[in-house]
Amino acid sequence: MDADPPPAGRRLAILTLGALGVVYGDIGTSPLYALKECFSTLYGLTPTPGNVYGVLSLIIWAILFVVAVKYIVFILRADNQGQGGILALLALVLQREHRATGRRRRAALVMLGLFGAALLYGDGIITPPVSVFGAMEGLIVAAPALEHYVVPITFVILFVLFLAQRFGTAGLGAVFGPVVLVWFATIGVLGAFEVVASPDILRAFNPWYGVQFFLEH
Repeated sequence: MDADPPPAGRRLAILTLGALGVVYGDIGTSPLYALKECFSTLYGLTPTPGNVYGVLSLIIWAILFVVAVKYIVFILRADNQGQGGILALLALVLQREHRATGRRRRAALVMLGLFGAALLYGDGIITPPVSVFGAMEGLIVAAPALEHYVVPITFVILFVLFLAQRFGTAGLGAVFGPVVLVWFATIGVLGAFEVVASPDILRAFNPWYGVQFFLEH
């Protein structure tokens, strides 16, 4: 069966918006609570300029490598007739294996595929609670009296989120795509104001700060 033609025009815009909500929403929220946890009392890091530049440099370059190198250069090019994911790639590998190939080799490939799928499911279970809880903790900054309601509200949001997953990825993308787009636009504008106020923070783009921080800690 021939692969579907590459999307274009309006269909490409809809798919892009859906992918923004399903895939890249987590990438846009993870650095926020990651930075917060780095300077929590649990790890003992003091928010000195060197530590702040080092942590931010590690986050920036990690995101650049994951998104620009891993996703765009490798992951988006690895597909099985337009279908991605570990199981689709496993099916492609098995299709290209000759029938004369030993059972041990095929069993090893299947086990690798199942291992990758297990990691995917584990990430799918862990990431939403961490992301939602990290976002809800922001309420404490604006209204400390709501601290006792953070966990119950997080539970309700996660319950509704997982309940809505039965409608499929396309349905979730249609809902979360516009939300994440507004979210990115908001933090982009707010971040731009802060960068103008403190342009020295752009030093975090220097990878040496990340390397130095890594070596010292």
